[in-house]
Amino acid sequence: MRNKVVLVTGGSTGIGLATAKEFAKREATVVIAGRNQKAGDDAVWQIINSGGNAVYHQTDISDSTSVFALFDFIKNEFGRLNFAFNNAGYFPGLHALAEYTEEMWDKTMSVNAKGTWLCLKQEIPLMLESGGGAIVNCSSIASLVGIASHYAYTASKCAVDGLTRVSAVEFAKSGIRVNAVCPGVIETSMVAPLLQAAREEFTALHPVGRVGQPHEIAKTVLWLCSDESSFITGQILPVDGGWSVP
Repeated sequence: MRNKVVLVTGGSTGIGLATAKEFAKREATVVIAGRNQKAGDDAVWQIINSGGNAVYHQTDISDSTSVFALFDFIKNEFGRLNFAFNNAGYFPGLHALAEYTEEMWDKTMSVNAKGTWLCLKQEIPLMLESGGGAIVNCSSIASLVGIASHYAYTASKCAVDGLTRVSAVEFAKSGIRVNAVCPGVIETSMVAPLLQAAREEFTALHPVGRVGQPHEIAKTVLWLCSDESSFITGQILPVDGGWSVP
């Protein structure tokens, strides 16, 4: 990973921050993209204070103008992109079908599905100019098993799986690999309310007997970007403690 440039969207907290730190440990230059300036600055400080190299760019991945600005920054600052982890996402919470609003649906799809698509549109041409690369999209256990009250989130993550497969097939011969990870319940701020309300129930869904930690997803992402997984593309990989086992 030394001297490689990697983009981590939603890289200020949780799984994204853990992944950014793992890349930085391996001497990659990490571009963290996210909406919260303070959280982004703090993430960069943590990485630099640990001897790594990172920069932050305020970005809303659901807005094409904001995404274009992010990639203009990467092109002007580094001139290349080697890896990307499309991790930024939105979770609207658990709601019965009758309680779901159009606003909830639109925001979830705009960030998770459209946002991933907008990033892929910019990442792939830049990687082609760089001679190839690897992309990992963050999907979810929700795309693999039915979970009650997860309507928009499930639909958006199924869309991420589809985008992963199509882009992997289209650009495989061009030296770009595209895969997705499907985390189970991971101990992050995004799912903290769920765990606070029903930790035992969610833990029981994982045969390993616990929920996951951000670094466990991060290490999987790094492996999928590394040469050790050079024959893997278009795969939707569960990292879920066995939840999705048939």
